[in-house]
Amino acid sequence: MSGFLAGLVVAVLPLLAAGFWLGRRTARPEHLGGLGTPVEHATFQTLHTASLATPPLRAGLTEETARKSARKLRSLLGTDALCLTDLTDVLVWDGAGAHHRAEIMERLAGPLETGRGEAFPLVCDTPDCAVRWAVVAPLTVDDRVHGALVACAPRESAVLVRAAGEVARWVSVQLELADLDQSRTRLIEAEIKALRAQISPHFIFNSLAVIASFVRTDPERARELLLEFADFTRYSFRRHGDFTTLADELHAIDHYLALVRARFGDRLAVTLQIAPEVLPVALPFLCLQPLVENAVKHGLEGKTDRCHIRISAQDEGAEALVVIEDDGAGMDPGLLRRILAREVSPSGGIGLSNVDDRLRQVYGDDHGLVIETAAGAGMKITVRLPKYQPGVHSAGRVGRG
Repeated sequence: MSGFLAGLVVAVLPLLAAGFWLGRRTARPEHLGGLGTPVEHATFQTLHTASLATPPLRAGLTEETARKSARKLRSLLGTDALCLTDLTDVLVWDGAGAHHRAEIMERLAGPLETGRGEAFPLVCDTPDCAVRWAVVAPLTVDDRVHGALVACAPRESAVLVRAAGEVARWVSVQLELADLDQSRTRLIEAEIKALRAQISPHFIFNSLAVIASFVRTDPERARELLLEFADFTRYSFRRHGDFTTLADELHAIDHYLALVRARFGDRLAVTLQIAPEVLPVALPFLCLQPLVENAVKHGLEGKTDRCHIRISAQDEGAEALVVIEDDGAGMDPGLLRRILAREVSPSGGIGLSNVDDRLRQVYGDDHGLVIETAAGAGMKITVRLPKYQPGVHSAGRVGRG
């Protein structure tokens, strides 16, 4: 990641340099609007234009995103025409000389194969054509060429060659961020699918068996439990949104615990302490329920007396602090470390490594699970959820209709 950030800085500096150069060449004091010197004004305008071109490119290189960003990129370079291509076609042409499309694609074969930029004269029989020279700058992500930025001008210009190369690097950074976003989304979706697959078949079987046992003796109780089971499975297998709210996750946990209590009765005691102000906090979907399921399993494992589980969610300023604690069998800390590192398969550590990985992916390594445990000493799991994180938004409540 440090190398990527360094690349980002390297990509920004040329834009600032371009702004400095444009300020020396084109700034007019009477139009500064109180922004400072001509150089400062040109630098601001350069960065502002770049920022307007950035959002579409964060969705990847497509015909639509190219169309939305091309005009701003052409303004950034100050050229008569600019086009963006993928490996086979011109995605958008902005400005004069669109009749050069086919010629440009023919000349792109070398740059797209080697990843090196080129500048060459254009062949044109149109006397009043405004573009006679083209500069090609490949767009690369992870050393793979995805397309090219082509700037066209009336004449050869060494400054345009340098500027086009730097703007292409800027565009490549945005495409790399788009690729990372897509990879992150695919990874989260895969993790959620894996977590759904880990929902214990024994839990489903036992829940249905408990419901069946009440059908004749207490039909109303059986109906209530069936609704709890339906709501729990509907939430667990919903297909929209990577994120949910703390309120919805706790609601699903309540359905789960109702089914567990129906089976174990007084053997399971649950204490909830939830601060209302943290209920709207967004968090990764199916993030807390597996931790509660883990607490139930370890809390009841090997015990004949009562198991007590405590669930709390408190306001901690910029974060919500969630703690799930049981007084059950606990775990050897060394084994826990190996489970979280995926070195060994858990024999009941349901979803711990999955949840830990997803929390780190979304919030950073500082927000992984904090687990305190020892053999025979129970387990305490602490989760710190930032109240606001870019890109973390709930998809809305899914519950009983």
